Amino acid sequence: MSTDHTSHDKAQVAGLLLAAGGGRRLGGRPKALLTHRGRPLVEHAARALREGGCEPVHIVLGAAAGAVRARAELPGCALVDNPDWAEGMGSSLRYGLASLASTGAGAALVMLVDQPGIGAAAVARVAAAYDGPSCLVSAVYGGRRGHPVLFGAERWAEVAASAVGDRGARAYLKEHQSEVTLVDCSDVARPDDIDTPEDLKRLE
Repeated sequence: MSTDHTSHDKAQVAGLLLAAGGGRRLGGRPKALLTHRGRPLVEHAARALREGGCEPVHIVLGAAAGAVRARAELPGCALVDNPDWAEGMGSSLRYGLASLASTGAGAALVMLVDQPGIGAAAVARVAAAYDGPSCLVSAVYGGRRGHPVLFGAERWAEVAASAVGDRGARAYLKEHQSEVTLVDCSDVARPDDIDTPEDLKRLE
């Protein structure tokens, strides 16, 4: 039985993990390789996407991409190199969405590598709100928008065009906020970033 790409099946939601950052405020320690529960952060985030029902899973690498490939176990994931990673998160979002263009996915569910408190439960909850290629979904925590964020495939070109610097899709989401389906994930996830040496205490 062939898969109809217009079906609203959760399997149509691809996972996109942005893991290219160089950890400038962490003294140049690439975030993907920070250790959490004995393994690199990138492995935990990739597992959250897979266990949350995303297929396929694409991971955008940048800083220390070679070391990430060598050290991290990322079975079944497509690794995408972003040579422009130093420009900020926007470039990673553009490369990631471009890599998904040929997959036939109806949506991309975007996660950041430096949020270990977001796991499969939040991924599954946001993915379950997918209702077609024009949808726009965001997790919320205490009323504030956060990740994961889901972009229907019909929006990818506009999202990519607006993704500049380190803002990612923030400008696009603000411009289209009336169209965003908000999914409360406060009870299943924590949206804290690992940005500074003080934040490292959130890792286990």
